[in-house]
Order: sequence, then structure tokens, then C-alpha cells
Amino acid sequence: MTSAIRPFRLGLLSALLAACASSTPPVPEAAPVAPAPPSEVKAAPAPLRITVVGTNDLHGWVMPSRATLPDGTGVDQGGLATLAGYVSILRAENPDGVLLLDGGDLFQGTLASNLTEGEVVISAMNTLAYDASALGNHEFDYGPVGPRSVALDGDDPFGALKARIAQARFPVLGVNVTDSQTGAIPTWLGNEGMRLVERRGVRIGILGLATPHTPQVTNPVNVASLRFAPLAQSALAAAQALRARGAEVVVAVAHAGAVCKRQDDPRDASSCDRGDSEIVELLETLPEGTLDAVVAGHTHQPVGHFIRGTPVIETSGRGRAFGLVELFVDPVTRKVLPEQTVLQGSIPVCARMDATLGTCDERKLKAAKSLELVPATFRGRPVVADAAMESQLTAAFARVEQEQKRSLGVRVPTALTRNYDAESTLGNVLADALREVSATDVAVINSGGLRADLPAGELTYGAFYEVLPFDNTLAVITVSAAELRKLLEAGYGRKGVLQVSGLKVRVELCNGASRLTSVTLPNGKPLPANKRFRVAMPDFLARGGGGLEDVLKTLAPGSIDLGERQALTLRDALVEHWKTRGKPLAAPALGRIQRDTATAGCPAEAAGKP
Repeated sequence: MTSAIRPFRLGLLSALLAACASSTPPVPEAAPVAPAPPSEVKAAPAPLRITVVGTNDLHGWVMPSRATLPDGTGVDQGGLATLAGYVSILRAENPDGVLLLDGGDLFQGTLASNLTEGEVVISAMNTLAYDASALGNHEFDYGPVGPRSVALDGDDPFGALKARIAQARFPVLGVNVTDSQTGAIPTWLGNEGMRLVERRGVRIGILGLATPHTPQVTNPVNVASLRFAPLAQSALAAAQALRARGAEVVVAVAHAGAVCKRQDDPRDASSCDRGDSEIVELLETLPEGTLDAVVAGHTHQPVGHFIRGTPVIETSGRGRAFGLVELFVDPVTRKVLPEQTVLQGSIPVCARMDATLGTCDERKLKAAKSLELVPATFRGRPVVADAAMESQLTAAFARVEQEQKRSLGVRVPTALTRNYDAESTLGNVLADALREVSATDVAVINSGGLRADLPAGELTYGAFYEVLPFDNTLAVITVSAAELRKLLEAGYGRKGVLQVSGLKVRVELCNGASRLTSVTLPNGKPLPANKRFRVAMPDFLARGGGGLEDVLKTLAPGSIDLGERQALTLRDALVEHWKTRGKPLAAPALGRIQRDTATAGCPAEAAGKP
């Protein structure tokens, strides 16, 4: 959106010459003195416009997401070929003035991405000519090059990521990520966590930030040699260094985000919860003006707010939307003019949109009484998908389409849905299957590991892959009743819940997080004090992910079997189990996780990060 620039003009000045009074009679032959011609003052030069386009949390969704409306109409949202059409309009509108950035988590989430270890994603982003991306926690998920997602002895834990960084024609930035041995940014990142570019003659510094919680939200073993420093001190030092090198504007790409409950007024950030928002905490800590804009990620929430004067954009991810910040720089002072900044937090990426609503957002379309889908427009121009990229992606999809559509011979009578903060039908089915396939007493699975709902109908490999895209193995730990309780206390003492099988738990909601208040057997009886429990879980948890690290360190040697030498991933083990069992995936009744709201005595530290 272009702000109107109103140049000002000074009024014309004219000099009036007065005849000098004299006692001497005037000389009649003298020619009259003509007034000086008026002179115009030149208009002030127009501000220089910088268009910042931001995406985040792509998670491999280079293709569109398809929604089926109540009348059976299919509507696509997202896709990088369609996004290219929007970016093309912006680049034509502001030549040499567009900065295309991403807030991280490029990979992990689709079969097309995972089978190529992110190659298809980087290829498409290269075509779009991204300028930089933040280093997301899921960038580490692939581990070494090849089928193993966890580095064993002799493996390079960054092998797959190094290959993608070498492929990318843009830097992946993490200024707060250092090697634990040297204390420096790892050489394989190939940068200092920041870069300088020029747009419209304006020198722009870009710095990257990774969430300090990365070891808890990727497989910890893959990042064991790295340290993730607090955001504020790293951002301030990097911004100062960039300005010392001549940066006139500084923009951060951060795999750290915000949660803002209201979207109606970008100047009102009162609904942006500090406890859920690393970016809000960051900007409240930094001196005002340290950053001129932030492209955020990680929380998968639409954000388009000025936080202490700094514009912040974020979307729900999966390539379905982008954010936009228009900065205007005074050509004389070389400073951003904050009163002219224009902000849009989440613009849907549509090939077709409803003629009245002007969107392809699934939620809005499903609520509409009638629809008329027409080709999408943006800023008065038709959105034209990039044909070359569509062809490029079609070739990539062809390699995985057969695998995506492969039927598993298992029926899902009704859709199984996930819930990050509470018990879910999908969580119950998966936890039960995990316990059955491992023949254990208990099974737990982290809600954050469930990335999609499972639709009703014949189960396909592609649909289940979207549910469990991580190449985890099946791990089993053996613990006492007291150790099991400590494990659950750690798992529930943060955002999100553990889905369980073989237990009944009660949790209390505290400061937006949960904490365990009781655990029993499914029949309500206490846990036998002298029993040793075998507990199945994804190896992500058994390696200390999800906040379990401190408890696991206290277990006796030999208590943890990580399943590293298994031939099958956890996902494929469950598929084989269901195929052998030959029964529909029917959800058991809810009631394993009961939730209460705390009224007193709720510790402030319970509000952990997701």
C-alpha cells in the first residue's frame, strides 16, 4: 500500500523596489526599474520507499493448501508459484525497492520437502530471489545427509543443513547461534549472522535471530554442539555493528514470534501477550529505534503490529500468506520516517478469491452465505503465478505423488483432530498405537509433534506423513512410579500437553501453561509404588526434547532405549502395525486428560515456551 507523499511548496517571493526620496527633481530620461522576476523554491525530494515482504514457517509447503468448502468447491491457498505473482507486482510497483525475507522453519512438514531434505524448498526460494532467512529450529531436523535424522558416531549432525545452505543463493542468518567450543558463529553458516544490501540507494542491514529454545524444539542431539544466546543482547550488538558499517536501516529476521489476540488496529499492541511473545519481550528490552522492522516466525500467529514503534509482521505459515511493511526513508537525513510506515500483517496468497470478500482464506469462505470465485487481483493488478516455477514444482511433485496417494488399507471413520493444549482424538489414537506396537505399560507423545489433522476416509501415506513428518524413532524408557510422575510434571509444566495412553492425568492451567496435579492408572487407582513402568515415546522426548532433559539425566544408566538401530521410523512402524491389525482407526472416548483452572498458588515460571 503506497502512502501519499505530499510535497510542500513555499509561496512565491517578490521584491518590491521603492523609489528613493530626493529633493532633487527626477530625471525624466531615467528608465523605470522593473521588479525582479519571481523565483520558485524546488520541492523537497520524495522519501525513498523500501518494501519489506515477509514469510515464515513454510514447513515445506511450496505447493498450495487445498480446502474443500461445504458445497464441495475446492479452493487453494498459498503456494510459492502464486506468491511469486504477488512479489512480481510489488517489484514492478517499486523497482529495486523490495526486500524479500523469511522468518525461518523452511523445511519439515511435507513429503515433497522431506524426501529431498529441503532441496525443493531452496530451489523455489532461489527462483523467488529471497534476500535472507532466519535460522529456524526445524532447519536442524534432518540431521546428517541420508535417511537417518539423528547423528550417530561419525555422522555430521549438520550435514543436510549444510547442503541446503550451500544450495541457497541467500544467507540463512542466526547471529545468536555459536559453536560451544569456539564461541564464534559456526563457519558452515557462511556469514556473521547478518548482511548488508542496498535498495533504492539505501544501505540496509539484515540480522538473523534463532529462538533460544531451539534445543527443546528440535532433536537435542543434533544441536548439542551449539549455543543459542538470549535475543536482546545479540540483536543490539548486531544492529550496532551494522550501523557502524554504514547501515541506514536495520531489519531483523527472527525465528521467534508473538501472539496478538486482536488484529483490528496495528498501532494497538495491548493484545500482544508478553508471556507468549519473544519478539514483544525483545522489543521491550531494546532501546527504541534499534530495529526498523521485524519479520518474525515460530508462533504461527498472524501479527501486524507496531511494538514500541517497531513494525512486526508474521503469518500463520505454510506459505498461505505474507506480511508487508512499507518503510519511507528521508533522502537527506537517511532516517526512516516512522509516521509514514505502512503495515499489513497477513495478506492471503490466492490464485482465486471470492469476488465480494476479496480473499481465499478458508475460514472466511466457509462462513460466507454465497461465493463467487474469480481470478485473484492485488493492488488492482491480476495475480499471475510464475509458470516456470509451477513447471519446476510439478516435476518435483511427480516424484512423490505416487507415494502420497498410496493407500494403506486402513479406514478412518471420522476425522481425527489434534489439540496442542488439550486431549485430542488424534492424540489418543496415536498414543494407543504407540503403546500397542511397543508392548509397553504407558505411551506419551508431544502434541507439538502432530502437525496436521487426519481426514476421514481411506488412509493414505501422504495424509499420515503430514500428521507425523518427523523421522523419529520409537524410544522406550524404564522408570519407577516416582520417576514417571517427575517425567510427567516436566512434560506438562510448559505450553502444550503430552497425549497419553495407559494413564489418567489431571492438570491445572497456570499462566497459560499447564502443570500436573495428579496421575493414576486408567481405572483411577494409584500407581503401584514398587512397579517399574516401561514408557514408549518418540526419541525426540527421550533425548530431552519437550522439557524432559533434566529429569532424564537423573535416570539410571541403561534406562533409555533410543531405538537408533531400528529399521523403521516411528511413523512407518505405526503404519505397519495398523495394516497388520486391519481395523478402522476409531477414536476412544475422551477423558484421559482432565483440566482445571488454577485459582491460587500458580507459579509464574509455569508459563513455558512451546
